[in-house]
Amino acid sequence: MKPLGRVQGYHSDATLVALDELEVRSYISEPERGPRRWQDKRTGETPPEKRAAQKALYGNRRRTRGARGRRLQRRRGELVERPFAHQYETGGMRRVWVRGHENVRKRVLIQAAACNLALLLRRRTGTGTPRSLQGRAPSAIFRWIECLIGPWGRLRPICGLPWPPTALIGPIAHPQAT
Repeated sequence: MKPLGRVQGYHSDATLVALDELEVRSYISEPERGPRRWQDKRTGETPPEKRAAQKALYGNRRRTRGARGRRLQRRRGELVERPFAHQYETGGMRRVWVRGHENVRKRVLIQAAACNLALLLRRRTGTGTPRSLQGRAPSAIFRWIECLIGPWGRLRPICGLPWPPTALIGPIAHPQAT
């Protein structure tokens, strides 16, 4: 496989050809652009690299317009695009006040990680938002304590760790530990 070089977008010819060479079925949505010219203007022949790109593009187009491609695009909208839209609108990522592309990338990465962590915590605790924890505070606190102490209880017999975990609690809470 040839190196891709500079790739202009995820629907570029180089990306589609590379996926085709790896025998990966692509379902990449096609941007709206004009008709493609595959033939050379002077000779009227289609060069071999353009033939490979044409084959990959038409295969991708056929797959994305099928029933499975449309179903995958709907799932992408539900599972991927909606959380990003939420981050950009509600999370304040539309206008980022940091300098440089590298710092913007870091900020987006941290924001996405926080969003994913929030989803995991909501699934784990069964609570939708932090505000809804107000009514369920005691049960949520006990659930968190269980989550924190559970792994300690499983590691204690294996590693010979003391109980209660005095290193975590400290000598102030347990004067007899000093």
